[in-house]
This record gives sequence, C-alpha cells and structure tokens, in this order.
Amino acid sequence: MSTEGQGLDGSEVARAGLLARRIAAAVQDAVEVKDDTLENLLVCILAEGHVLIEDLPGVGKTTLARAIARVTDLAFQRVQCTADLLPADVVGTNVFNQREDRFEFRPGPIFANVVLVDEINRASPKTQSGLLECMQERRVTVDVHSHELARPFLVLATQNPVEFEGTYPLPEAQVDRFMARLTLGYPTPAAEVSMLRAHEAGDRVERMEAVASAADVLDAIEITQRIVVSDRLRSYIVALLQRTREDSRTELGASPRAGLMLLRAAKARALLEGRDHALPDDVQALARTVLAHRIVLAPEALEATPDQIVADALAATPAM
Repeated sequence: MSTEGQGLDGSEVARAGLLARRIAAAVQDAVEVKDDTLENLLVCILAEGHVLIEDLPGVGKTTLARAIARVTDLAFQRVQCTADLLPADVVGTNVFNQREDRFEFRPGPIFANVVLVDEINRASPKTQSGLLECMQERRVTVDVHSHELARPFLVLATQNPVEFEGTYPLPEAQVDRFMARLTLGYPTPAAEVSMLRAHEAGDRVERMEAVASAADVLDAIEITQRIVVSDRLRSYIVALLQRTREDSRTELGASPRAGLMLLRAAKARALLEGRDHALPDDVQALARTVLAHRIVLAPEALEATPDQIVADALAATPAM
C-alpha cells in the first residue's frame, strides 16, 4: 500500500467534499450543466488537470468557466484565439522601461487562476505550442527567465467540433496535456426554459457570490493528493493503458501521462465520493473521459471510435 494518505482523516475528506458540493450547487444555480459533466469538471479542479470542452457555440462553455472562477473567487482571464494571435499575447513579453533603463516583464492573461482559451483550434501552431510549458510545468519562460504561474491554475479550452475553416488541428502533444475532454450538450426543454427565465434580466454570473476562496481550493487539492492508492490499482491502470496500445485498431494508444492523469482523477473522484482511498470503480468511471481523446485510430479502423477502444479495454482488463 502506498504511503499516500498517511495522516488523512475523515474530517479532512468531509471538509473537501463539502467544499466541492458548495461549488457545484453555486454553479448549477447560474448555469444549466448536467450533473456528470459538473462532477468531471470538479474532478479536474481537485486533480489540477486542464479541460478541453468540445461543443457547439452557445451552449454555455464560456459561462461555465466564468461561473467556476466567480464562485471560487479565483482570478479569471479569457484568451480569444485567432490566427494572428502570438505566443507573447498569451504568456507575456519583456518591455523596455526607458525611465529605469531596463527590460521588465509584462505578464499575459495566462497569469490567472482560471484561463479560458476560447476556440483554441483557431490559434496557429506556434501560439498553441506556447501553452505547452504553461499547462505541463505551470510556468512561463521568456528570454531564458522562468516565471511561476498562480495556483490553483486551470486551463479551460474550447473548440467547435463542426467548424473547420480557418482552424488548426491540435497536435497530439497539446491534446495529451488535457486531463479530460468534456461536452455540455443542449439542455433539456425544461432546463432551457429555466435558463431563459434566470438570464432574461441580465448576466446572472455577474451577480454570483463566492462560496470559496483560492486557499480553500488549494486545501482541497492538497487533501486530494493524499488520497490512498494501492500498487494494485496502479497496476490496473497500466494494464488498461497497455490494452489501448496493443489494440490493432489504434495507431497511438494512451500515454504514460494519460495514466498519471487517470490516477489523479481517480483520487479526486474518491474524495467526491467521501472516501480516503481510490478504487477500480473510480478508474472505470473516468477512463473514457480521461483516455478517449488521446487515442489515435489506425487508418483502417473505419468503424471504431476512441470511446469503443476504451470500453473494450475496460471489458478485457480485470480489476486487480
């Protein structure tokens, strides 16, 4: 058994779980979002993972990101991606200060807690690559000087899955840095009527009040990191990854980074379930969300889907 979780008691798990429920209730009060989607988003926040939201325009992607930042009192910035957006427009640049006769760093919008990168696939590959270090190492290097990013740090990137003109497909290295890919979908008719009623008088997110602080979120993240994980569960995750790599229908299976993110996500789900230890159930519940977007199908796999590859791997891999 891992030494993770030593000193973790029930009151800490309950405290972090209560915080997550407060955040979820506050967000759902202003944004129509399905319970499972919101739970997956909370998992990513607790596991310090970034999220790719792939859905049609107008379903609430931006509103959801703003609501998360608002209820947690976190600094929020939005980057609207276009073809002429430069890396310096995102991460910042050095500017010469004539009065002091020296260069000084002017941080870009990436120096926030919650960063919405809207329509990320409209940014050029050069600009997309500027996000790689930010998302993986949570720092920015400009002219050989490194600048640490704030914590907590969450990138919520969006892209439209049906519009391709003027877009650049995300490279696999970029996709692999997102813990989860989520879709919001259209609300039910009743939920949509409720949304119209709630928002007809103006932007409801602007009227939201914080129910947590950055310190509260960091405390919950630290508790999540101490959730107990057994070596058998780690072996189970590795076996799942191997199944996706060995499947003849895949050209590229799940990476070791994918396994690490699945493990962290499983710990976060365990906390949301009120447990101080992760189980195979947590891995199975999150496997499609964490693994499917990383899988590249072989050209001849005409009828397969990444979701089906993950489902088959789950069915063929016994829990240890």
